Amino acid sequence: MNRKSIQPILRFSLAIGLVALISACATQAPAPTENRSLAEQVRAPAAEERSGLQVYPLRNPAVTELTEAALAAEQAGDLDQATLLLERALRIQPRDPELLQHMAEIRLERGEWEQAESFAGRSFDVGPRVGEICQRNWRTMALARERLSRYDEAADARERLQACQIEPPTRL
Repeated sequence: MNRKSIQPILRFSLAIGLVALISACATQAPAPTENRSLAEQVRAPAAEERSGLQVYPLRNPAVTELTEAALAAEQAGDLDQATLLLERALRIQPRDPELLQHMAEIRLERGEWEQAESFAGRSFDVGPRVGEICQRNWRTMALARERLSRYDEAADARERLQACQIEPPTRL
């Protein structure tokens, strides 16, 4: 083979290599969970698995109002206002597991991992230990522990999450 007959083959090979290099640099769309906020990563799966036994405590109307205002502030991106409203609600009902969990999720959004884990743990301790709130507790603790590089404890939290799902008793 002479030099002139090799040049088209080299150009073709170079073009193929360039296309392969460019396609290797292309990015994939992130997984749907990556687009979610940390609080949504905690709440959404628990809401989807709501079929099991659920326990809801009675709630003071003032606490309900403060909680709704905190959720609106959170959705508007005002995490400071959401925190203040939840702190006020917690002064009225300091042992409300949903309030404690909501505060844990706000702390998670703010990157306050230890506080998030602490609030979620307190919510689990006073909560029903079944259903959606239990799942949110363990998901929050797992995410917080992952962010704190405590991967074994995060894996433990994910295992305990499975025990939250209990089928309701059959009715006659």
